[in-house]
Amino acid sequence: MFRLYNALVRAHLPTCALFNPHKKLSRFGYDAVIKYNTMASEESRKWYFFENFKMELYNKKITKDLMIPAKSGKPFPALTVFSESLRFLKDHALSTISDQTCGRKFISSDVTWVLTVPAIWDAAAKQFMRLAATEAGLVSELDSEQLILALEPEAASMWCKQLPKEGFVGEGGRDNTFDQTPGVQYIAVDCGGGTIDITVHKVLENGSLKELQRASGGGWGGTSVDKQFQAFLKETFNLGVWDRYKREHPGELHRMMYSFSTQKCTSGEEDLYIMCFANLIRCAEEQKEMSEYFKHVDGVSWSDGCITISNNKLRSFFEGSLKRIVNEVEAILSTPEIHIDYILLVGGYASSTFLREEIRQQFSSRCRVLCPYDSQLAIAKGAILFGNDPKIITSRVSGLTYGIAVAKDFDSSVHDPRKRRVNKAGDYVYCADVFAKLVEKGQSVAFNEISEYFYSPIDKEQKSMHFRFFHTEKLCAMYVDEADMQRIGSFTVTMPDTSLGRMRRVRLDIKFGLTEIQATATDLSSYETQAISLDFLTE
Repeated sequence: MFRLYNALVRAHLPTCALFNPHKKLSRFGYDAVIKYNTMASEESRKWYFFENFKMELYNKKITKDLMIPAKSGKPFPALTVFSESLRFLKDHALSTISDQTCGRKFISSDVTWVLTVPAIWDAAAKQFMRLAATEAGLVSELDSEQLILALEPEAASMWCKQLPKEGFVGEGGRDNTFDQTPGVQYIAVDCGGGTIDITVHKVLENGSLKELQRASGGGWGGTSVDKQFQAFLKETFNLGVWDRYKREHPGELHRMMYSFSTQKCTSGEEDLYIMCFANLIRCAEEQKEMSEYFKHVDGVSWSDGCITISNNKLRSFFEGSLKRIVNEVEAILSTPEIHIDYILLVGGYASSTFLREEIRQQFSSRCRVLCPYDSQLAIAKGAILFGNDPKIITSRVSGLTYGIAVAKDFDSSVHDPRKRRVNKAGDYVYCADVFAKLVEKGQSVAFNEISEYFYSPIDKEQKSMHFRFFHTEKLCAMYVDEADMQRIGSFTVTMPDTSLGRMRRVRLDIKFGLTEIQATATDLSSYETQAISLDFLTE
């Protein structure tokens, strides 16, 4: 019991939450896994279990009312899942700090909170995390400076920067020192459960880091291997057996998949044994004997209540993920202006022998491949360093082209006549929906760089300006309603003094070089400055 408990405490806490039938959080982390895995099938269908739910915010349209499926398939409010999980972690953190400081009491406002998010998340996903943190009571205001969002590969990169050579897993007897000489360039590959998140950094003279290329990656993390295994089981247990088992016994299915997930990265060269539960055997044997399902399956056999998977067969479940990661890294190494010295593999999935061996086999002749011990903890530890010194990343590369919708003097030789508009007074003819570019895809933006933009009202009596925010993969665009243009948010600037009519101006100061976009607006008539809340969540 002690060895199991000690192992659970030392390992990375799984992102798992269990809500009771009344939709109240009951367990989180390993407690949630253990509770759910020991439930009877009928009981488990009444509860709401969520696993790796951060993936629900990747590459999706996000609203405040977003619903996500529990393991049982039942929909549940995403904001509740995220906010209650953060509330649990907040309460646990404050309790632990109190225990370690002779019982002193601390409240949320005494703490600067750092939440780690994938670098490939969009602005809406990041804002959703801020909203969840506010709902959870970490901070009282959405834009509080006591809540910092750290990009996961950047946090891991900061942790690796300060490790001694003994902090990395050995690579065939070669020196494991991570050189920090100015000019060194490296790729940080965050191999998480859901996503693969890749950033490219260069070490500068003062030890700070410059991002060289936009963050890249995709949903090819460790859970993609689990999905391949589950797809194999569905194909093997045909005749509707697997679909029935998944529908009627979700708790049992999770136990089976959890066994595979925890073993897949630590199996070495040995066979893998997955125990089958009674309900799967019963469902399957209503059609034919269990051994018959595996009779013609290479690398997999049935024996004594277990599915035995050979090492070669196990690797086949990794192939899709490994291929995508290798292709992404190869694309970076093939960029002419980039000269990579190191590849850092971090995150829980980086503990996979298959993954490390594949990356080393493909790239060790061109650069050093390093993986820290306890790679799954590198992000959490690096987040602490980032929270204390967020300026260490001196510049970042914009992943998209950002801009706003503005009005411009109408020019019949340039503008679409369908977008011709006249203001209320009839003294100004303008073109609507013009895309005013603020920052270009691939553009490097300094951490402390502030870009200024000036705008005037369309109407003399106008008391506010409403700006719509867009992004696109294209470098240039004319109008905000072009193909591949996506509206991602909006903000409103008040300007109550109308005495100067259309001669008034508003100055927008926008920072793109942070982990989140920040902006302030100044009404140059009154010189009143207000922080702008950029609303990226669609209604």
